[in-house]
Amino acid sequence: MNTSSPATHGESRQRKFVRDVGIYAIGNIGAKLITFLMVPLYTHFISDTADFGYYDVCLTACFLLLPLVSLQLRDGAFRFLLECDDTQSRTRVVTTVYRTLAVSLALSLCLLATALMWLQVDYVWWSLALLVSMAIQEVMMQVYRGLGNNRAFVTVGILTALGIGLFSLFFVVVLRWGVEGIFAANIAARLLAIALVELRVGSVKRYFALGIDVSAMRRELLRYSLPLLPGALCWWIMGSSDRWFILHYLGPADTGVYAVAVRFTGVIQTLGIIFYQAWQETAIRQYNSPDRNSFFSLMLNAYAWLLAALLVAYTIGLKVCYPWLVAQQYQASLAYVFPLGCIAAIMAIVAFFDMGYQCTKDTVRTLPAIVVGAIVNIVANVVLTPRWGVPGTLAAGILTYLVLVVYRWHDMRRYFTLRLQWRTALALAIVAVTAVVFYAQWPLWADVAAAVALLALCIACAPPRVRHLVVHRPRQ
Repeated sequence: MNTSSPATHGESRQRKFVRDVGIYAIGNIGAKLITFLMVPLYTHFISDTADFGYYDVCLTACFLLLPLVSLQLRDGAFRFLLECDDTQSRTRVVTTVYRTLAVSLALSLCLLATALMWLQVDYVWWSLALLVSMAIQEVMMQVYRGLGNNRAFVTVGILTALGIGLFSLFFVVVLRWGVEGIFAANIAARLLAIALVELRVGSVKRYFALGIDVSAMRRELLRYSLPLLPGALCWWIMGSSDRWFILHYLGPADTGVYAVAVRFTGVIQTLGIIFYQAWQETAIRQYNSPDRNSFFSLMLNAYAWLLAALLVAYTIGLKVCYPWLVAQQYQASLAYVFPLGCIAAIMAIVAFFDMGYQCTKDTVRTLPAIVVGAIVNIVANVVLTPRWGVPGTLAAGILTYLVLVVYRWHDMRRYFTLRLQWRTALALAIVAVTAVVFYAQWPLWADVAAAVALLALCIACAPPRVRHLVVHRPRQ
């Protein structure tokens, strides 16, 4: 329990939150910028949209299997290390995480390799190698973060992005490996980044011990992590199954075009990741603060307003620049950018509400809403995708996350009470008007003028207390 006064405590936590946002932004924005720049390169050197679509499906399958082979240890590692205040407790957690991950990866690879021997799947060994590299990277990054080394966490992300860019130039452009070159670039970049950072951080050397008994810690860790597995699978259904529905009902060419639009909406997803990473630590540490409800409400309003302003500026700006960024055969993907941006923003708000479960370690309660969301998503996709095509898939996604927002908002009342300010609600309403501008066939100057006007309205709607997150200064 924090015993500092709310005012003083509020000043320090806001400044720390902004500092954490800055640290995570450096890593995430740099990483996403390089990923963003890779899209024109990939679309230029991989002219067949079906090939690029198939790679995207393989990548999606890796994200599906990732929580299964890693047992969601990334979440458990961060949550438990955050409570450790001495070397002995950190050693017990890190050892448990790494030993459990090693066993899980070995068993998972044996099972997957055996099953896939009987199936004809393209790029199967590339996919398995990518899955292993992703699992190792994700867990070790959260260990660094849980140990309080946010800079190491960010450095891994930056080095991975730089590696993907450089290795892509070598494998895709120079060697002309096509899709296999993208796989090779991702695998090599992830493993090299972890190896370089580990040489400096030394989490294995400092906190890993073979001789200690970790059975009790393993049970406690898995009791927290395993309930997140069904939720992670359902999140995959809601967040990634759209490619599979498009592939099934419409074909790989449409999947490839859709995949390009998804990558361009990564900017909004990156904002969500940056906020989530900074907010996760702040929320857990401030959960027992006496002014928890007002502080959490402030953060929600700031976040929702920022997402609304970003949607307005980014989607219309991308509409203006799209003809110069994407090859001709992928131009149709522009129509999907705005709804995908809305989906990413709504998903970010849902993730904000998940903090209640993490703060209290009540992860079992995450399941009902996620299962409901997955069911809604599957039913809506089955009904709408065959009838409306990709727009039907997008409508299913928006419906799914709106259902989750309503459910989460209601369920979070058991942990904290949140209030949405009218200014924030007005900013969200402006997003709806932006849809009209986005799809209107206007001259370039009209799009720019509309974007400036709508963004000005959003800025005018900024909640008064939001500025405290940036300009607040500690008392002398």
